[in-house]
Amino acid sequence: MTPQFEYSTLAQPQDIQQLAFILKQCFVNALGGEEAYMNQIGVENFRIIRESGQLIGGLATLNMGQWWGGERLPMTGIAVVGIAPEYRGSGGAIALMQHTLKELYARGIPLSALYPAVQTLYRKVGYEQGGSWYIWEVATNAIGVREQPLPLQSVVPINDRVFHELYHQQAKLTHGYLDRHPAIWRRLIEPDENEQVYAYFIGTKDKPEGYIIFAQQRTHNGEIIFVKDWVVKTAAATQTFWSLLASHRSQIQQVRWKSSAIDTLTLALPEQTAKISTQFRWMLRIVDVVKALSLRGYPLGLQTELHLDIQDNVIDANNGKFILSVANGRGEVTKGGKGELQLNIRELAPLYTGLFSPYHLQIAGKVHGTETAISAATQIFAASSPWVADFF
Repeated sequence: MTPQFEYSTLAQPQDIQQLAFILKQCFVNALGGEEAYMNQIGVENFRIIRESGQLIGGLATLNMGQWWGGERLPMTGIAVVGIAPEYRGSGGAIALMQHTLKELYARGIPLSALYPAVQTLYRKVGYEQGGSWYIWEVATNAIGVREQPLPLQSVVPINDRVFHELYHQQAKLTHGYLDRHPAIWRRLIEPDENEQVYAYFIGTKDKPEGYIIFAQQRTHNGEIIFVKDWVVKTAAATQTFWSLLASHRSQIQQVRWKSSAIDTLTLALPEQTAKISTQFRWMLRIVDVVKALSLRGYPLGLQTELHLDIQDNVIDANNGKFILSVANGRGEVTKGGKGELQLNIRELAPLYTGLFSPYHLQIAGKVHGTETAISAATQIFAASSPWVADFF
C-alpha cells in the first residue's frame, strides 16, 4: 500500500518532544541539545512529516539571504533533515523535501541551500552542488608576516551587531556569501564548552578595515587557533590579520580558517605552506526560475540573451522555455524562446553559481546546447569561485 504522508508545521508540545527524540538519534547529539537547538532556530521554522498519523521526521528552515552578482536574494537554508530509522526508505524524506520546496515557491523564495549528508536524496528533488566550504591550515611558524601596519582593537564584550556592517560589505562582493540567520551569528560569537572566544577590529574603532574572531583549542596534534570569522577590506588589513596570527607562534602550532577553494589570503604568505584540511560542497536548489534569474546581478557591460529549456519534476511553474535577457548588470526573464540550452533544474544550480562552466557541464553530460547558447551562458554566469563561510 502506498504510504500516506501529511506535512505540517511544528506546534504541539508532544510533537516537539518526538521530533527532538528523532533528531537526537539521527545526529548522535551533534546538535548539542536538540530542544535547545530547536528553540534557537525557532520552533515555528521546523516542518514535520507524518505517515498514517505518526510523526516520522522533520527539518529546519533558516530564512536568510544569499549574494549573487552583488545582489541579495532571499534564500532558505535547509538543516537537520531527519527521519526515524524505522521509517527510512518509505519515501518520507522525499515527500518532506517536496512539500517544503512547494511551500517555499508559494512564499516567493527563489533559492534554497543545504549541506548534504548524502547527495542522492537531494538530487532527486532538484538540488545540486553549488559552491564550496573549505577549511585551510598553516603552521604559525610558516606564516612569515611580521609587520603590523594597522592597530588592533580588542572587542569586549562580543556583540554580533558591531560586526554586521563590515561583514555586509564583504558579503556583497563575495559570490555565494550568506546574509546570515541570527542563529549563525550567535554560534560565531558564543563560546562552546571550555572555549574562550577573542575578537579584534583591524584598524581603529572609528574606521575599522576588518575584523577577526577566533578561539584557541588544544588538540591531539597540539594547540591551534581556529578563526571562526574574518573580514579584510584592504591589503593593510590582510597583513595585520596574518601578523596577529603569527605573533602566537611561541604557543600555537597551527592556524585554521574558513575560505574558498581559491583563497586570496594565502597570496600574502611568503611560501605555499597553507593547505586545505577540510573540503565540502554545499548544494543549491533553484526554487523559482524567474525570480532567481531576474533578481541576481550580472556582469556590467554585457548585453546578450540565453534561451533555456528547463525540466523540473517538483515545481511545475519552472518547466518549459525561458528567455534570459541581460543588459546593464540586470536580467529579465520571459516565457518562450528557442530552448537552445536544455537542462534539468538540478543542473541549473552549478551553472547559476558559476561552480562549473557551461562547457564543463556539457562535456559531463549535464547540459545540452548550441554553440551560441554555451557562449552566452559562459559570459552571463562568469564569476569567482562561489563559497560560503558558514556551515548550517
